[in-house]
Amino acid sequence: MKFGKWVVKCRIPILILAVALLVPSLIGMIMTLINYDMLTYLPGDIDTVVGQDILMDEFGKGAFSFVIIEGMDPKDVSSLREDISHVDHVDTVLWYDDFADVSVPMEILPSKLYDAFNSGDSTMLAIFFDTSTSSDDTMEAITAIRSIAGKQCFVSGMSAMVTDLKDLCEKEEPIYVGIAVALACVAMMIFMDNWITPFVFLMSIGMAILLNMGTNYFLGEISYLTKALSAVLQLAVTMDYSIFLWHSYEEQKSMYEDNKEAMAVAINNTLTSVVGSSITTVAGFIALCFMSYTLGLDLGIVMAKGVILGVIGCVTTLPSMILVLDKLLQKTSHKSLLPDMGKVASGITKVFPVFLILFLGLVLPSYLSYKATNNEVYYDLGETLPEDMAYVVANSKLQEDFGVGATHMVLVSTDVSDTDVRAMIHEMENVEGIKYALGLESVVGPLVPEEMLPESVKEVLKSDDWELLLVNSEYKTATDEVNAQINELNTILKKYDSKGMLIGEAPCTKDLIETTDEDFKVVNTVSIVAIFVIIALVEKSITLPLILVAVIELSIFINLGLAHLTGTSLPFIAPICISTIQLGATVDYAILMTTRYKQERYEGRDKREAVTNALKVSIPSIIVSAMGLFSATFGVALYSDVDIISSLCDLMARGAIVSMFAVILFLPAMFMLFDKMICVTSIGFRNKNAEPSNTLKERTA
Repeated sequence: MKFGKWVVKCRIPILILAVALLVPSLIGMIMTLINYDMLTYLPGDIDTVVGQDILMDEFGKGAFSFVIIEGMDPKDVSSLREDISHVDHVDTVLWYDDFADVSVPMEILPSKLYDAFNSGDSTMLAIFFDTSTSSDDTMEAITAIRSIAGKQCFVSGMSAMVTDLKDLCEKEEPIYVGIAVALACVAMMIFMDNWITPFVFLMSIGMAILLNMGTNYFLGEISYLTKALSAVLQLAVTMDYSIFLWHSYEEQKSMYEDNKEAMAVAINNTLTSVVGSSITTVAGFIALCFMSYTLGLDLGIVMAKGVILGVIGCVTTLPSMILVLDKLLQKTSHKSLLPDMGKVASGITKVFPVFLILFLGLVLPSYLSYKATNNEVYYDLGETLPEDMAYVVANSKLQEDFGVGATHMVLVSTDVSDTDVRAMIHEMENVEGIKYALGLESVVGPLVPEEMLPESVKEVLKSDDWELLLVNSEYKTATDEVNAQINELNTILKKYDSKGMLIGEAPCTKDLIETTDEDFKVVNTVSIVAIFVIIALVEKSITLPLILVAVIELSIFINLGLAHLTGTSLPFIAPICISTIQLGATVDYAILMTTRYKQERYEGRDKREAVTNALKVSIPSIIVSAMGLFSATFGVALYSDVDIISSLCDLMARGAIVSMFAVILFLPAMFMLFDKMICVTSIGFRNKNAEPSNTLKERTA
């Protein structure tokens, strides 16, 4: 009671402090850097990442793009190239004529050099930047190049994608929050017993969200995915706590004449219940931190922090608001639209064997569909963007006009002889799907001394320790064909240079595939074990964690399996995130019913009555909670043009509904089947002071 009484007593200072914290939180949110490059979250010790660092350190180059120009005279192309070369952070602009000094006859240069940069009425410029792929400076340079180049020019490459993604996200993110807030508010107004309470909830949760976003400043930067989803997710998963406080307060008011005393008791009851519930949600997000692909760490820390701040706000800011607005809230009460669930609960427990059979019947097909979905994910980050986006159009032009699906970069040690490099290039060009490889040796050949090449070209392709080759592939990034090609190129490279490295978008994406495949297993295991242990400690039971996790895991199988059955390809990060988020966020529904079932059995009621009462009381809360999560995410799923965000929100919305039905239908059936085992293997299910008649009823049930 002490904490509850303190909050009630200090309600005005609490509200003043909460409002005052909004200012530094807003500043922190604005100043937090946002990372739009998903490949930067790969482990730092793999070759593709080490090679990118070498490219920056040794060559002073980070980002790389092709600019495709259609229907422009060579003299105008030359003028455009000059203009682009003066854009801030553009290090080098290469065209085919850059490879010849005035003293070298153009006829001597290989024809493949001309063909590499020209196709029909299209020509191509290769641009190197002195900044990293996703830095603000590079994105500003991309914007400037597009402005200079005009409509007949198309900029491809990761930096172009990151630039377009940033523009799209900055335009859409405020709308995400607006949609989530509006729909969640409508859902609560419909399913709760007060017209104004949802707005009070949203003010309190909004403060916690802003505080969470502001404290991200201390992390240095967060991913665009974390920024886009964290507000929506925090709203969705912490809304339950506000609903619980309100219901507890309403219940306590019937027992205490003084509303302040009722709130003090409600705060303490809420804190006791919500801590156990929120720990499972936090555990789900913390599990993401075990990914070696550190986007999971980014999202996991921010969301775990958000849940903790949500709990703190629920037992401090929210009760303070409710007490200040208490008179207004009493005037706006209305009867809940949810009917009494007694008959529904009785009907479900009566035919519980049907739901046990249904549960068993769904396990195998759901699991097989779930596994199939995991094998059908896509890794090409460009596929997350709308088809009419400038980057997507440019990549299509690059493939259509020049037959280039991906560009690999090869770093080979300068210790390797020119003869061996030429032999290596020849072998690489014979790999299926490789159009050509460009390096100093392939450009000049043995007929032209390296000294006769312009300095600008030599600076691009050679440093003191490394030589850079550009290898263009016909295959698109993240395809099976390009991954097999990369394996073959690596084999050739290592034959000539054990220290050599293959880098670029496609090799990085291949590493991403291999990294996240292992991460999926690790995160799944960690989240299940962590939540199993938490439920075991909270419910003081050995069997209940098995039952609860089994029910929610089946709902996850169904949710993700539906993607396979409907022919929907998901972004690679979706199954990893959803498996943990859905488990952590919706196991609360099961814990809520289990806690009531435990209470009913402790008070001496027989199996059927205990399960029926627990179900009857829990259904309204589960429906309100699930509809809150559904409402906060479904609208964003429909609206977003970024497929990775749309897919995650769609899965969260569907997962809330699937988990709701799974808990309401399957969990009571499990309780009915395993009641005796649960009572024997759990603490707190048997009251030693129970009447003998209750024990007799239990035996005959």
